[in-house]
Amino acid sequence: MAHTLKARSLEDGSERDVLPEEAVQVRGVTGAPGGDVVYVVVDEAGHGPVLRVSITDGTVTRLTRSGAYTDVVAARDGSALYALRSGVDAPPTPVRLDPEAADQEPTALRGVTQLDPLPGTLTEVHATAADGTALRSWLVLPGGASAASPAPLVLWIHGGPLSSWNAWSWRWNPWLMAARGWAVLLPDPRLSTGYGQEFLDPATGAWGELPYTDLMTATEAAVAREDIDATHVAAMGGSFGGYMANWMAGHTDRFAAIVTHASIWHLDGFVGTTDASFHWRREWGDPLDERERYDAHSPHRHVRSISTPMLVIHGDKDYRVPISEGLRLWYDLQRSGVESQFLYFPDENHWVLQPGDAKLWYRTVWAFLDHHVLHRPWERPALV
Repeated sequence: MAHTLKARSLEDGSERDVLPEEAVQVRGVTGAPGGDVVYVVVDEAGHGPVLRVSITDGTVTRLTRSGAYTDVVAARDGSALYALRSGVDAPPTPVRLDPEAADQEPTALRGVTQLDPLPGTLTEVHATAADGTALRSWLVLPGGASAASPAPLVLWIHGGPLSSWNAWSWRWNPWLMAARGWAVLLPDPRLSTGYGQEFLDPATGAWGELPYTDLMTATEAAVAREDIDATHVAAMGGSFGGYMANWMAGHTDRFAAIVTHASIWHLDGFVGTTDASFHWRREWGDPLDERERYDAHSPHRHVRSISTPMLVIHGDKDYRVPISEGLRLWYDLQRSGVESQFLYFPDENHWVLQPGDAKLWYRTVWAFLDHHVLHRPWERPALV
């Protein structure tokens, strides 16, 4: 679903697009005091820049070079913009921007965010899909990773699916993995935003195809590096990322372990019980009319091909992807003889928000990956 911004004439009602074609996912719009300019935040190639858009002549100026911006506010006199800036490697920090200067570095303001030095570094991995499409990913490398001491890798698949790895996340934080010696690959496969409409269209309503091959291509590009241990690789994701984790489990044995959180398993059952059925019917159609499409892209149909150990995580109060999906997935894995575990949160929703539950979530994931990927003895995490 592409987003755009239109200017409508008050004289004749005519409309015109005022955003560049590649800005297909708008994250925020802020008006300027003069009324002839708006400031728009969009997803763009792993960043979330602020664009200055002239309503009168359509001129677009990219104000920021890097980072992801939110909560943009214009000063009353139009002399400055204020916002929160974050990145995969930087928590949200208040900043000041010049309202007109292109490709600027913001001025950091005093805030409450103070972090110890990150336990690693951030770089990018580039690859090319079979159809020639350019693919990019962020790669978090733990300190000390080298050809002499390569790091095990975990592929983290973002949710959405109309999303992108471009901002700091307290919930899905790769630096917690890096602190334990893991490298973390954060790819933007097809259906990710910030790469143009042509990047979205081929996979709309066809989740299990191009996103899967893109993820595998990105993974192989990462493990080709000398500082990555290609023999110790895992995959994980939540929501749409959990759907893709389930899909990958049924289509490859490349990964030593898979973690699937709040994930879609039975596509028809999900669309009929989620709190947003209307949205998914727009994309997938009515299950009674589009039976072949639902069947072709439902991970549950491939359960007999799964051999990878899986950790299933779900919250009972999840209304976006109801608990029935996690229960059905767990049942199917168990009856198919797949080595699997189920972490159940009776009072969490689509996200795990309570601090004690978040600690238990990470400790369980670490224990599962340590055991199945690094071949360490299983240690059951204590309840927090």
